[in-house]
Amino acid sequence: MKPMILITNDDGILSPGLAAAAEAVADLADVVISAPHTQQTGMGRAFPRTEDTGIIEEVEMSVRGRSVKGYSVHGSPAFAAAHGILELAERKPDLCISGINYGENLGTVLTCSGTFGAALEAVSHQVPAIAVSLEADLQIQRSNEFQDTDWGASIEVLRTWTSRVLQQGMPKDVDILNINVPARPAKRGEYRITTQSRQNYFQFIKPEKRELGQPFLLKSHLWVDEDTLEKNSDIYAVYVDKIASVTPVNIVMSVEM
Repeated sequence: MKPMILITNDDGILSPGLAAAAEAVADLADVVISAPHTQQTGMGRAFPRTEDTGIIEEVEMSVRGRSVKGYSVHGSPAFAAAHGILELAERKPDLCISGINYGENLGTVLTCSGTFGAALEAVSHQVPAIAVSLEADLQIQRSNEFQDTDWGASIEVLRTWTSRVLQQGMPKDVDILNINVPARPAKRGEYRITTQSRQNYFQFIKPEKRELGQPFLLKSHLWVDEDTLEKNSDIYAVYVDKIASVTPVNIVMSVEM
């Protein structure tokens, strides 16, 4: 019997990045797709309750010329992952892939990521996960108007690590592999094992004086301090050296004192 892979994301069921992830691994395993009905960037592992939460629509998707079951879940990325594991997959998945995301998830921004949040949810059900993201301009990361994108470099790295995890399992004490690929890598297919940077890669900008009683959305910008940037970090690999970053992550967030 082939392994079972659950594929999800935070950009929504219509994202070309979701289709690219399925394309990357469809011949390695049986695949089921469970993704949010709408764009859910920046949701982390949230479980918001709305009137339509939990509605699931079946979608026929074509991957490598064959039909694959897809499910459009009204809810957050974490909800999509949970429904995929608990009621949509025919059996418990051996691996969850979240992505391929429009936009990199690096440094301390990681905990904001819906892509990473879906991976965390999978791990909470004892399903190891790979979160994979492709560097993209900030203005398109929250858009539903998906841009033409070359997914090739992301597909190569994702396929390499999916094959390895299916054959060997996750490395010891690793729950999630957080993969980030530069938009224009120095050399396709290459990657570096990294640590998560402590820098806040996307920073909110202090607002000008405004009417506090009116709706307002904080704006953000990309921020890197190269003088203090850790050379073994995810940000350094992607932002400075233009090489894909593979960061091993554990769901346990405590440290010894």
